[in-house]
Amino acid sequence: MVRVLLTDIAGADTPTASPALVHDLLWAHAAPADGLEHLRIRRLAHGLDVVLFLAARTDEAALRSAGALLDRARIPLSRHGCAGGLAR
Repeated sequence: MVRVLLTDIAGADTPTASPALVHDLLWAHAAPADGLEHLRIRRLAHGLDVVLFLAARTDEAALRSAGALLDRARIPLSRHGCAGGLAR
């Protein structure tokens, strides 16, 4: 399980994406090697709280997979007013 915080981009042309849209974007950019099994998203005051459930042998492997997925989804997410990264 890896927690990701997606925050609103100040001055973005569009408001922060809905949880449903972010859910779809992450699934669309997930690769089989990421081991994504499930994700949960909830709205926060200034963005979205995302929890990725990943099949991984170690915590480090889960963090690498989550980072790779976020890297692939970064541009589409930013187009919808979201920026962020792994919560530590």
